[in-house]
Amino acid sequence: MTTEKICILIAIVVYLLGVLGIGIWCAKRSNTVDDFYLGGRKLGPLVTAMSAEASDMSGWLLMGLPGVAYLTGVADAAWTAIGLAIGTYVNWLIVAKRIRRYTHVAGNSITLPDFFSRRFHDDKNVLMCIAAVIIIVFFIPYTASGFAACGKLFSSLFGIHYVTAMVICAIVILGYTTLGGFLAASTTDFIQSIVMSIALLIVLGFSVGMAGGMDAVMENAREIPGYLGLTSIHVPETNSAAPYGALNIASMLAWGLGYFGMPHVLLRFMAIDDAKKLSLSRRVATVWVVISLAVAVMIGIIGNGMSKAGVIETLSDPETIIVRISDLLSRFGVVPALIAGVILAGILASTMSTADSQLLAAASAVSHNMFRGVFRMELSEKAAMLVARISVIVIAVIGVFIARDPNSSVFGIVSFAWAGFGASFGPVVLFALFWKRTNMYGALAGMVAGGVMVFVWKYLIAPMGGAWGIYELLPAFLVACAAIVIVSLITPAPSKEICEEFDLVKNMKD
Repeated sequence: MTTEKICILIAIVVYLLGVLGIGIWCAKRSNTVDDFYLGGRKLGPLVTAMSAEASDMSGWLLMGLPGVAYLTGVADAAWTAIGLAIGTYVNWLIVAKRIRRYTHVAGNSITLPDFFSRRFHDDKNVLMCIAAVIIIVFFIPYTASGFAACGKLFSSLFGIHYVTAMVICAIVILGYTTLGGFLAASTTDFIQSIVMSIALLIVLGFSVGMAGGMDAVMENAREIPGYLGLTSIHVPETNSAAPYGALNIASMLAWGLGYFGMPHVLLRFMAIDDAKKLSLSRRVATVWVVISLAVAVMIGIIGNGMSKAGVIETLSDPETIIVRISDLLSRFGVVPALIAGVILAGILASTMSTADSQLLAAASAVSHNMFRGVFRMELSEKAAMLVARISVIVIAVIGVFIARDPNSSVFGIVSFAWAGFGASFGPVVLFALFWKRTNMYGALAGMVAGGVMVFVWKYLIAPMGGAWGIYELLPAFLVACAAIVIVSLITPAPSKEICEEFDLVKNMKD
C-alpha cells in the first residue's frame, strides 16, 4: 500500500474510532427505552439542527447528487435541490414546534407510530401497526443504501472487495448505534455534519483549481447539449438535449414534500429539550442545507469539466466523483493525503449519519411499536433495552444482505424510500397537526393509499413513459391527501377529548 493510501486509511480509522468512542460514552446515558429511542428529549438546538440535516442527507449528498449533476447536468440536480431546500425550511417552520408539543401532549409519544395511535386515541393500535410495517418496509432498503455507499467508497479507493468493505462499515455503525442509541446517533450526526461541510468545501476548492478555473468549467458545460439548462437535460447516451418541462420540474420539486414524513427527521423535532429553541435550529439547518446542496451540485459540474480536461478519467459510475477527486488530491504529498482522508471520512459521515438514524427508527418499529404496542408484550426496562438492541442488529444484517450488489444505485434506492415515507406519513402528519376534523379512519386511509400508490406508480404507471414518468412521490402524496379528507368527512367526527387535545396544542404560545 502506498504512503498516500496509508495516510488516507489513518484519517478514516481515527474517525471511525472516534464515533465508536462516542457510542461508548452515550451508552452510559441511555438507560431506558425513552433514552434509547428519543434521547430523553434532551437535545440542544444546534445538535437538533445539524443531526436532523446530517441524518437526512446521507451518502446521497456526497455521492448521489454530484453523480446526477456530473452525468445529466443542472436540471435534475438543481430542481431536486431547490425542492429539498424549500421542504427543509417549511418543515422546520410549521411542523417542528407543533409536533414537539403534540407528541408530549399525546401520551408522551417517543416514536412516530406512537404519535399516530395516541393522537387519534387508537386503543387497538391499528395505526401503530400499519405505521411500523411501513417503516420496516422502506427503512431497511434505505439503510441498505447507506451500506452500499460505504462499500463503493472503500472498494473504489483501496481495491477492497465491495462486500467486505460494506460489512466493516456496517459493524462500526452498528456498534455505536447499539451502544448509545438515539443520543449516540444524534451526537455523532452533529460531528458528522461538520466533517461533511469541511469535505465539501475542500473538494470544491481543489476541483476548481484542477479543472483550470471556473471559466474553463463553465466553457466545458456550455459545450454539452442541455447541460446547463433548467428547462432542458443532457442525454449522455446520445449526447443531445431533451426538454425538461413543467411536469418534470414539479416532480423534482416534490422531493421537498418528503420531509413531512421522514421519521428520522421528525424524531429530532420531538427530541429537543425546549420547543422555543427550534427557531434557532431552523435557521442553522436551512443555511447549512442550502449551502451544502449548492456545493454538491457544483462539484458534479466541475467533475465533468475535470474529465473533459483529462485530469480524471470519464467515470463509469458518476456517484464516485468525490472519491476520484480525493484520490487525486492524495497524490500531492502526506498532508494532502491526510486531507483526502478527511474528505473520504466526510462521505462516510454522510452515510453513517443516515444509516444510524434509520436503524434506530426501524428497530423502534419492531421492538417498541410491534412487540410492546401491538402485541402488548410486558417487558421489563432491561428486557426492552435488550430487544431494542437485538432489533438494531437484525435489521442491520438484513440491510447488508440487500446491499450486497455493488451495482446498486444510492440515488435510486434513496429516492424510492424517500417517496415511500413522504407519501405514507407526510400527509398524515400534516393533517394530524393542522386539521381538527381528521379522524383515525382518514389517517389510516391516507397512510395506506400513499404507500400503495408509491408502488403502483413506480412499477405500473411510470414505465408507460411520457407524462406518466414523473417521480412517484408527487402523485402518491396527492392521493394520500385526498384519501384523508374524503374518508374523514364520511366517517364519524373525532371525539370531544381528541378535539380538546388538538385545541390545547394549537393554543400553546411560542
